[in-house]
Amino acid sequence: MTSRFSSRAALIAVMIGFLASASFAQAQDVAPAPPSEPAATLAVEGPRPYASQQRRARPRPVSPRRAEAAPVIAPSAPIARPVAGVTPLPAAELEAFVDGLIRRSMIEDHIAGVTIAVVQNGQVVLKKGYGVASLKERRAVDPDKTLFRIASISKTFTWIALMNEIEAGRMRLDGPVNLYLPEPLQVRGKDKAPVLLRHLMTHTPGFEDRALGQLFEQDWKRVRPLNEYLRQERPRRVREPGALPAYSNYGVALAGAAVANVTGKPFEQLVAEEIIFPAGMTHTTFRDARPWRDDLPAPMTAALAAERSAGFRWTQLGWREQPPELTGQVAPAGGGSSTAADMSRYMMLLLGNGTLDGKTIYSPRTAQTFRTLMYQPAPEAAGWNAGFQDIALPGGRRGYGHNGATLWFFSNMVVVPDLGLGVFIAVNTDTGAELPSVVPTAIIERFYAPPPAVPTLRPLSPDAARIYEGDYLGTRRAYGGLEGFIGRITQRAEVRVTPDGQLAVLSDGRSTLWNATEKPGVFQASDSAKTLVFETVGGRGSRFYPSPGFSAFERITFPMGAGLLIWIVALSAFAAIATLAGVFMRDRRETRQTPTQTRANLLQTTQATLWLIALSCVGVFAANSGDIAWVFYGWPSGWLVTASACTLVASVLTVVTLVMAPVVWRGGRRVDSWTTLRKLAFTYTALLYAVLGVLLMLWNFLLPVKG
Repeated sequence: MTSRFSSRAALIAVMIGFLASASFAQAQDVAPAPPSEPAATLAVEGPRPYASQQRRARPRPVSPRRAEAAPVIAPSAPIARPVAGVTPLPAAELEAFVDGLIRRSMIEDHIAGVTIAVVQNGQVVLKKGYGVASLKERRAVDPDKTLFRIASISKTFTWIALMNEIEAGRMRLDGPVNLYLPEPLQVRGKDKAPVLLRHLMTHTPGFEDRALGQLFEQDWKRVRPLNEYLRQERPRRVREPGALPAYSNYGVALAGAAVANVTGKPFEQLVAEEIIFPAGMTHTTFRDARPWRDDLPAPMTAALAAERSAGFRWTQLGWREQPPELTGQVAPAGGGSSTAADMSRYMMLLLGNGTLDGKTIYSPRTAQTFRTLMYQPAPEAAGWNAGFQDIALPGGRRGYGHNGATLWFFSNMVVVPDLGLGVFIAVNTDTGAELPSVVPTAIIERFYAPPPAVPTLRPLSPDAARIYEGDYLGTRRAYGGLEGFIGRITQRAEVRVTPDGQLAVLSDGRSTLWNATEKPGVFQASDSAKTLVFETVGGRGSRFYPSPGFSAFERITFPMGAGLLIWIVALSAFAAIATLAGVFMRDRRETRQTPTQTRANLLQTTQATLWLIALSCVGVFAANSGDIAWVFYGWPSGWLVTASACTLVASVLTVVTLVMAPVVWRGGRRVDSWTTLRKLAFTYTALLYAVLGVLLMLWNFLLPVKG
């Protein structure tokens, strides 16, 4: 359905909305255009597959017919029946416990602001804000008003919208996603099986995962419409669908585009009408705070934008407010912003089997799907419940939910039906990633599952240890270009065995300890309920699945080990320095050479210069990589592109020097030729450069292009 409003009509709509106190709806989908610009057109892109298919008898969830209609919000949620055998959380004790946990973390981790909500049995047990939302405005975090980026928790809204279409019969869970997409967005690759909606919900479509330079935007002029983004940033298909987990923002954005195409509504409007409005979430939106643009969905209105929390970066000089992250180009995957109060209503909706305040937003059947494993890569491994994470919790309990991360915001939402409990927490600082991940578990452990006084330890024998030890590489990464090189560095994990027989997994600069269990290949975290599951082939660990189930880690063979590359780089750097030093330090006898040797010397000197320039550029990039915004917004880095170009040219010259090597060795008379020692040094250096070039080619460093 297409709708177009003139400037006059938009002004009338604003006046009517003001008189009717319908500011909520206007804040979401009827943000008026500037007077000098026409309102945006909500166009239907492509056909609506299955439009003629007979609908099921189940009525669709009630939603407003027009965006202008304000939702009727009940003053409070009805009191739900307490879960049998579960003692409700004591509000005062819970608040004291959470206060201590959060305030200590804010000091130790330099977190500027935190917002949290805890619900149980249909009631808000705790709702609180800590710290600041804006240093410039001296504005404190208000759990009822302050909007935080909820990042990938946004994906759960997308799955609700998708499941509603599946329940209505307009889409099929096991249907190829291409059936529901316009032709320019359809997944390519006839050599592989079709990607199904089920694969998108379980993060198993077989896509590589790229993010640098395009997942977040800082300049609103660079933001692209969802369909244009999906067409231009199409990832490579690196494995068959359903084979291995590899978390995919692109896959979720594609699912959102499919739902929008089938319903004929822009995603932001669809999610507002079907979920946000009926749930009474008055401070939740999937719109960016930016100026108006005709080719993009309407922006967040000034009223909501004024309540947003800033994102902070911690520096040696204190907190620094950062420009807003713009995620409209991937709204279904991470475009949501919300408050603790609204997220408390959302968690009560999830715990209420899709019903809140008497309104059915999704069916009990869908609710059960969200609580049931849809995909598990191996027995005991972490899996996915129709797009929701399956979460192992203390005391043998299980919950479901999702966490999220942008450059400056980290969030987590965990709901536990067995306890009638839901916990949402978000922080607004780049140093705060740890807090949201530990708070839900800490609450459950404190009130419902105290840990044993002495942790159970099942030491591994030396023979068992050798099965699992080794280097592994994650599947959630780019597979081509310079981003593929970065992925090979950042997605590595080393598995080692401690002297007391525990497994130690070193990844991303951190180490975690794991205890063996009675089940072969299954390990339990020493400080949580998380599991680590190994698959073995021929008596050797071939891959493992960590918690959460974002990816699998596959064993790396010796040539691709980081140790080999580091040694070759170090030796090559020494050889390059020695080559350049020799230019200035050789005496007259050592400078005698044939014309061919003269040319070979010039080539190797040029190579040495190029290798050192490349290493210097990589060093500059590494020194600045601590600034994640610099990496994301500045990608592809000029430093890495220069380094890659230098290594490419140096590698080509290495091939030439190897071809010249036999002639160099034949030389002329001894008095007019290099000494044997210099010929050996020349050959050794050429071979060393050749090995380095091959390794860098395998590591995706020679060609700075996308996969």
